[in-house]
Amino acid sequence: MLSPDKRKWIILILLTYTCTHLPAQNIETAITNYAEKNSPERVYFHYDKASYVAGETIWFKAYLMEGLLPADETKNIYIDFIDENGTALLHALSPLVDGVTHGQFDIPVGYKSNSIRVRAYTRWMLNFDTAFLYNKSLPVIVKGGNILAENFRIIPALSLFPEGGEIIAGIKNKIAFKADDQWGRPVKIKGILINSKGQVVDSLKVLHDGMGVFYLTPEPGFTYSTKWKDEKGIEHQTPLPEIKDVGVSLQVSVSGSNRIFLVNFSPEIARAIDTMHLVGTIYQQPVFNISKPTASAVKGIIPTRDLPTGILTITLFDNHWNAIAERITYIKNQDYFFTPQMEVQRWGLNKRAKNEIKIVVPENIGSNLSVSVTDLAIGTDSSNTITSHLLLSSELKGNIYNPAYYFSDTTNSINQHLDLVMLTHGWRRFMWEEALKSKTHRLSYTKDTAYMKLSGNIVGIPAGQIPNDASMVLMVKQKDKEGQVLLVKILPDGTFSDAATVLFDTAQVHYRFQSPALKDAGAQFMTGRLAMLPIKITGKIFGRGRDTTGNYRQWFLANAANNFAEKQKVQLLENVTVKSKGKSPVQLLDEKYTSGLFNGGDSYQFDLLNDPFAATTNSVFTYLQGKVAGLQISNTGNPGSKPSLQWRGGAPQIYLDETPVDANFMTGINVNNIAYIKVFRPPFFGGSGNSGNGAIAIYTRRGGDEKAEPGAGLASSKVFGYTPIRQFYSPNYASLNPLNEQQDLRTTLYWNPAVTTTPQQPQVILSFYNNDVTKAFRVVIEGFTKDGRLAHIEQVME
Repeated sequence: MLSPDKRKWIILILLTYTCTHLPAQNIETAITNYAEKNSPERVYFHYDKASYVAGETIWFKAYLMEGLLPADETKNIYIDFIDENGTALLHALSPLVDGVTHGQFDIPVGYKSNSIRVRAYTRWMLNFDTAFLYNKSLPVIVKGGNILAENFRIIPALSLFPEGGEIIAGIKNKIAFKADDQWGRPVKIKGILINSKGQVVDSLKVLHDGMGVFYLTPEPGFTYSTKWKDEKGIEHQTPLPEIKDVGVSLQVSVSGSNRIFLVNFSPEIARAIDTMHLVGTIYQQPVFNISKPTASAVKGIIPTRDLPTGILTITLFDNHWNAIAERITYIKNQDYFFTPQMEVQRWGLNKRAKNEIKIVVPENIGSNLSVSVTDLAIGTDSSNTITSHLLLSSELKGNIYNPAYYFSDTTNSINQHLDLVMLTHGWRRFMWEEALKSKTHRLSYTKDTAYMKLSGNIVGIPAGQIPNDASMVLMVKQKDKEGQVLLVKILPDGTFSDAATVLFDTAQVHYRFQSPALKDAGAQFMTGRLAMLPIKITGKIFGRGRDTTGNYRQWFLANAANNFAEKQKVQLLENVTVKSKGKSPVQLLDEKYTSGLFNGGDSYQFDLLNDPFAATTNSVFTYLQGKVAGLQISNTGNPGSKPSLQWRGGAPQIYLDETPVDANFMTGINVNNIAYIKVFRPPFFGGSGNSGNGAIAIYTRRGGDEKAEPGAGLASSKVFGYTPIRQFYSPNYASLNPLNEQQDLRTTLYWNPAVTTTPQQPQVILSFYNNDVTKAFRVVIEGFTKDGRLAHIEQVME
């Protein structure tokens, strides 16, 4: 009787003869076409330092790559900051320019968690496995250090990985193993491989960070398992994966700049398959295609000296292009990096002394860099860099412990250790069935190739009822910016946008439709912006272990700075003597509604909240008639006529919530929605426009003054744009600034995420001042070039 494995393979072989045969010469075309439509993106973040304290700011720069190059086509990236309990602290949106962006997140002073999780992704990345989204847990230091690991029992586990995918009976198989704990940290073990009779077949020898290999030629009728002891001497037993009677074994070994492959077939497969194909891909692009006659064993050499650095996926196909085995191996040639040179031009290790460093990019290329300078004495973490993340960690599922180690040198021992990572992280992105049958991977999200502009769509009315000439007036008021009035066309499908308006932070947008056909419609803004992804909590994050002097110093300085800032606030309040008398309702309205040059001034003021006659008028201009000496208002009672205003020979400028509007626009505003009117005598210099003839500032109700009258007045919406990007504060002690009198305990002395060089200007000089306590600095420089080379250097100034 045939075994289940043999029956499965015979059925597969019979089916392949009825399948459409893909000519060998078309394989590279099929792979290339698929890769061009399904190339994933990878994200890396450079932070100003490795850990933080509550009340500090996390400064970061994001780098985005696609394949071998910066992903300059994508324009937007989403960044989530999440506490260890799964609570969203911020859902940020940042614009990407040439594959980079930067920003910041302020940790609340009262933050209690031991870590902050940063998750980042583009819209395009959501088409693929979410395991490849950027995820990083940043430690937040608490007093006494993060000793989270001591509160949990270490749970070691042993995972087994047959090379090529399966263990085949009668063939010598290489099996890799990985021993780690629940936080992904390697554990030391000692063990043996035994058969079902209890006989020792091989031993388990850890070669590097809990990983190793052993060999097994399974005998008929036997099962196998490993017996091993953890660091505490506790014994465990882990069974091997199922042994297949029929199958293929693909083995690859590292030999200098070559890869040696060995393919072993069970006799049934060797007879049924006359030709085997071996295909190699890097970043989903084909790099070689080998076809050989099938025999019981096939051996060959793959030259890799001229391949780009990255994960080489070697896939074995039968003669009908069914993928039957796979192995990944790492190609580490010297094409992936460039080395900026840093030279200290001026030393300033004394209190508040000035420092200057020169950075030179020697190659004839342009580069985009980020530079951080921190107190040398605080904690650091160099286990993952821009190089190790973009070239290794972001390409594999699962945790890789200390990935930067594998790029620390080019020695044969490190390359062999890197091959252990490949054996124990055999994950591939490629979907061969889709690629070879010209199927298109289902894409739910398009690539963001344009910046997020002010846009939206009409709701409450079918698209077919929208007039061809429909438009809407938008009044946009952004923080710290002068208001805008926009006339925007509405397309027949109900969408609208203004390509020239890009919003940062939040904006209040008032709108009014110009067409009577849209009187019952509403507007939704920024509908293209992604909502925050669901948050999955998979358990506590391992912190930073026991307290260290670096952690304590960072906590001590940050805590002292926070306390100093609080004392300054209290002292400031104590020095202020408040003398006041009761304010009138109009004064309170002026304080509540006006800002900048609209506050105070020579003006007439009208409180419509407390004026019982305000609701009896049909427009703002009817209400004002006769109330302001010299202001002439006409045509207020003629439907469809534009009101006429004259004051000292000209028309006064009209503002709605401090945004310039014309008189005709104000005829659509219900007086019941007006709280306060302020008429400034000529001349008025509070805003742009014709200020020589005075101004009329009209304020709509807000807060507790708003009336709950659906559809009344001008509709409005709070619109969220890009998350604001601040500039890192670096004091200049050569200038006279009151802030320089404050105590300086910064642990990040300098952060610059926007350092660029060009072939014409290959060097930059950066300057910064020391704080009051630091004796030595750590400088970290990271970045990439337009042709995709990466840089990570660390240098100490002491």
